[in-house]
Amino acid sequence: MADKNYKLNTKLIHAGVHPDPTTGAIMTPIYQTSTYVQSGPGDHKGYEYARTQNPTRTVLQDALAAIENAKYGLCFGSGMAATDAVLKLLVPGDEVIVSNDLYGGTYRVMTKVFAHYGIKFHFIGMHDAHNISRHINNRTKMVWIETPTNPLLNVIDIAASAEICKKHNLTLVCDNTFASPYLQTPMDLGADIVLHSATKYLGGHSDVVHGALVMNDKALEEKLRFIQNSCGAVPGPHDCWLVLRGIKTLHVRMQRHCENGEAIAHYLRSHPKVGKVIWTGFEDHPNHDVAKKQMRGFGGMISFTLKNDSLDEAVAVLKKTKLFALAESLGGVESLIGHPATMTHASIPRESRVANGLVDSLIRLSVGIEDVDDLIEDLKQAIG
Repeated sequence: MADKNYKLNTKLIHAGVHPDPTTGAIMTPIYQTSTYVQSGPGDHKGYEYARTQNPTRTVLQDALAAIENAKYGLCFGSGMAATDAVLKLLVPGDEVIVSNDLYGGTYRVMTKVFAHYGIKFHFIGMHDAHNISRHINNRTKMVWIETPTNPLLNVIDIAASAEICKKHNLTLVCDNTFASPYLQTPMDLGADIVLHSATKYLGGHSDVVHGALVMNDKALEEKLRFIQNSCGAVPGPHDCWLVLRGIKTLHVRMQRHCENGEAIAHYLRSHPKVGKVIWTGFEDHPNHDVAKKQMRGFGGMISFTLKNDSLDEAVAVLKKTKLFALAESLGGVESLIGHPATMTHASIPRESRVANGLVDSLIRLSVGIEDVDDLIEDLKQAIG
């Protein structure tokens, strides 16, 4: 489907997908092969070895580019593999400015892997995007943002960040995992690379681990495609097929995630035992105006603390829920509850976490698409 004028809900069903030329199958086949027969040396019709190309992966890469309003898409074996590929664009001596509230795995690979190769990372607050300018020097090459952030749901102004990056000739990387293309398309706001853990909302069914990058610049795509092929952190065709399947229902799932998230955020805010509730849809949320400007909804991710800020009581809540499963990850059809300090963000030193607001008692919810009344009842009995 080549028509870029189709609206997002239509793109999600049709983008990149064509009937199988051999059978007419409406669903993209899973090309479960490691190699391709050539009619002569070098005559491979675009496919030679499955680490380099696979037809199922090609369809998914085209679909991802289309739904993010980008020209090029690349797929990886996980969100961290996609992150790793982007960081391999850097060389020793380069510096990166990074939002100080971000996924723990991203922090870990930056500080425990790439820092050893002479790449320096500056973790700063980006509530005011113009704070980025104060940390730019002649070695700065990249700015890395998540918005909304994980798990504190801070909102960063993508357009303002992009303007600063273009002024200083920096690459702006935006992790769009929490929002998904349904709520936000950072390419339209000036991002150079958009990253996804497609494990989350894009896959949407908690049955695949996958990563993705999209971009508009051909030279950048060629560099990243070289890294993708040379380093080999590629997904298998079945994983690509699962993400293709998930994308087809992203719009209807995200509608319900948003509706349920709003109802639960307001319920938690009214609960006498709940302290701070963090959800980007609240008018008093920091940068709510920015969220309204760059997002098409506020999503199903919520973080909250208990009023007495007790770790023991938070752990008790985590153990009592029945529908909210205590598990890593997010973005699936089922609701999940997690404890970032000991789970997703355990790799971040406690003093850094607490300084940024990620206290030990913080609970993170990934609100699923179950009946919202049942979800509220589950939280009610768990919190007490």
